[in-house]
Amino acid sequence: MDFFTVPTVLFHVLFVFVVLAHDRRRILSINVTSNPSAVWTANQIVRAFPWESAPRAPWQSPCVERVIGTVRRELVDHTIVMNERHLRRLLCRYVSEYYHPCRTHLSLGKDAPESRAVEPPESGEVVELPVMGGLHHRTRGERRRGWATGRG
Repeated sequence: MDFFTVPTVLFHVLFVFVVLAHDRRRILSINVTSNPSAVWTANQIVRAFPWESAPRAPWQSPCVERVIGTVRRELVDHTIVMNERHLRRLLCRYVSEYYHPCRTHLSLGKDAPESRAVEPPESGEVVELPVMGGLHHRTRGERRRGWATGRG
C-alpha cells in the first residue's frame, strides 16, 4: 500500500491511497482524500483487509509503486482532474473497466488480474474495443461476416 498525489485543475493537491493484492495484482482498495490523516488511513486499511486478513509483506513496496506509475501513465497524465469526487470516479472506472478485466501483466503470464479465457487464432480477426471513452482499448477475436467468408 502507498500514497501518491494528483493536482487538480485549481492546483489543489489530492492524495490517492492504493492497496494492492500481490497474488493477482488486484487493486483491493483505491480512495482519494484532500486531507489524509492517521484515522482516515487506518479506516482505509480496515476496509481493504476485513477480519484481520492483511498480509505482512513490507518488501512488496516496489509492486505497488509500479501500479502507481501505471495509473499515472495510463490515466492521470491524460486527464484534467476537477476535484476529489471527479478523481474518485475516474479511478473507480479505470480499475473496474480496464485494469482488472483487460490490462495484462507479465508477472501473470500476460493475463489480467481477473483471469480470462485465451482466444485461439481461429476465433478470427482481432478487433479493438474502446474502454473508458477510448482512452484505452481491449481486444477480442471476432469472425468476419459477409461476402469474404461466404456467408451473408
